Amino acid sequence: MKEILLLFSVLLIGSCGSSHKSSHSQSTANKADKFMDRATFYAESITSAELKTYLYTYASDEFEGRNTGEPGQKKAVAYLQKQYEKMGIPSPIAKGDYFQEIPASYFRGGIKASENVLAYIEGSEKPEEVIVISSHLDHIGVDGEGNVFNGADDDGSGTVSMLEMAQAFAMAKKKGEGPKRTILFLHVTGEEKGLYGSRYYTEHPVFPLENTIANLNIDMIGRVDEAHEATGNPNYIYLIGSDRLSTELHAISEQVNATYTNLELDYKYNDEGDLNRFYYRSDHYNFAKNNIPIIFYFNGTHEDYHRITDTPDKIAYELMTTRAKLVFYTAWELANRQERIQVDGIGE
Repeated sequence: MKEILLLFSVLLIGSCGSSHKSSHSQSTANKADKFMDRATFYAESITSAELKTYLYTYASDEFEGRNTGEPGQKKAVAYLQKQYEKMGIPSPIAKGDYFQEIPASYFRGGIKASENVLAYIEGSEKPEEVIVISSHLDHIGVDGEGNVFNGADDDGSGTVSMLEMAQAFAMAKKKGEGPKRTILFLHVTGEEKGLYGSRYYTEHPVFPLENTIANLNIDMIGRVDEAHEATGNPNYIYLIGSDRLSTELHAISEQVNATYTNLELDYKYNDEGDLNRFYYRSDHYNFAKNNIPIIFYFNGTHEDYHRITDTPDKIAYELMTTRAKLVFYTAWELANRQERIQVDGIGE
């Protein structure tokens, strides 16, 4: 009888331990699920109305086409600084200093000194690991007849989307639910002149490149190209480079889209034989050259590309909002997952 009681006691203890362990695992999983659900709460702060308000200012004639080093571009960077200050989002350079200065000697062709704009949300658990969200702040200025190239899509759309994402992450941080890793919002200059700003940043990084785990680069996400107009399917985004350096990044991107935004992810321009060579033509490339996994978000070219007709009234704001949310959700996942993504590919 004693042996039977002893055996029963052992089984009972084992059962309780197993039950506790199972309960604990389930609780941990539930907390993780709840935390990821909070991503939706913060993503809802990214709205078409706010994007439209930002873009009608940023792509207005007042900014004179944001030509690198020129007065209009200086107005643009001052505007970006003002928005980050209003949101209470600091610079990683120094208090009140959001500009990474680039001397005129760095540029070719007589371009004047210019600057990148940097703001960041410091990570709560792994602040040394950094996700960079980037877009270029410049455009091509004014022509000889005084016509302004407003660049609403190129790349006003990416620029103002970053402001909305920054607001969402800042809201999360204020509620004690900020990203575990640091998010750097990097607005680069001189893209139209030859990817100068992103090259300068990767040569003079504020955060070590070895700790930069991914770059999500946004260059034109406000329009629909002719190919998708022809099919009647505007709910798409071209993704370029997502699988070049990290198959894990590609898988995360696919899963995030399936869970939250359900856009058609079009990889047409990701083909290594693509004659447009878009992989080499925007700011993500300077990160990829340094073995940092990247995704380039792009809506494709259209009839107003690099013309004075690229204006804010032609932007598809609801679609742009969904695309911006896709970038936000991807950054949220990268910032909060337990392990940093692995590099297992070749970017060149």
